[in-house]
Amino acid sequence: MTDGSDHKRKVRGLSVRSDGKETKRRSREKKDLDKQRSEVDGDDGNDGPQSAQKVARRFEPFVETDETEALVERIRNWWGAEQPVHLIGPTGCGKTTMAVQSAVARGRPIVWLEGDDAVDTAALVGEHAGKEQYAERDQYVRDVVKKKSIVRDRWVDNPLSVAAREGATLIYNEFSRSKPAANNVLLSAFEEGILERSTGRGADRTIDVHPDFRAILTSNSVEYAGVHRPQDALLDRLVGIHLGFYDRETEVEIVDSRVDDLDRENIEKIVTIVRGLREEMDVTVGTRAAVMAARGLTAFPPRDDLIVDICTDVLASKVSSREEVEELRDQIDSIVGGM
Repeated sequence: MTDGSDHKRKVRGLSVRSDGKETKRRSREKKDLDKQRSEVDGDDGNDGPQSAQKVARRFEPFVETDETEALVERIRNWWGAEQPVHLIGPTGCGKTTMAVQSAVARGRPIVWLEGDDAVDTAALVGEHAGKEQYAERDQYVRDVVKKKSIVRDRWVDNPLSVAAREGATLIYNEFSRSKPAANNVLLSAFEEGILERSTGRGADRTIDVHPDFRAILTSNSVEYAGVHRPQDALLDRLVGIHLGFYDRETEVEIVDSRVDDLDRENIEKIVTIVRGLREEMDVTVGTRAAVMAARGLTAFPPRDDLIVDICTDVLASKVSSREEVEELRDQIDSIVGGM
């Protein structure tokens, strides 16, 4: 017989079993954590951000005109200078699509983050998500078993940490809807290349930002409801590009790319109406309104004044009384009559 000391050492990690109630609690916790990670990593359960191609498929088709190509090139040049970019503009002007178009053109993986009043620092960088416990069984000598119980913190990365670590492009959409205090963590990431984890410990306290990490942030102007005034310290670290509405050619191409089964003549009519109302109305009339109107026009049976009714319905939620709706309809009817 061979002496027990000749056996090779075997170490195996074993899950610690607990009562049924505790097992169910941990199972729910694991599902919640896996869901968080999936949302950060692109809904595919992997540890990496979404690929540029995957994000592009969600936003296709991108419209390429001289105007949009010039904007993409401008943003990428600033990224070449290692500067984060801030796109500012009214709702419906295409900020988000431009951010995505620029990120896709860069070709690096993309991490998406949506600003919200509930976003805090942990939602950006991650947090400790409870404890995990396991046991090690050391059977170095036959018939002699040593067991050791190990408890450790479980850390879950959130979007900013993932993007900084992997060298991805971070798209922080409507970042001014998050409270300014939550965004303080961006300061050291943009300036010193170090991401602070406020609840991290020891070696996990900071992340060295990958040299390929880039960021693009979007926001409405500060006068819009539901937004916070970003702190000057953060704005000082951002290159600001103010976007207005695109020229007529680009708006026509955008609507044409997003609406099937509508002829070019009617698309041009709708864009003309929207651009005319944009100059006359006190509320914002974005390119999105033109897309909605074009889709509506394909859904209703043809009849007289249909385009006037469709455009009125699309924009009626922006006014506050029936009298104002009638004024809006008269404005639209006047523009159509002038065409």
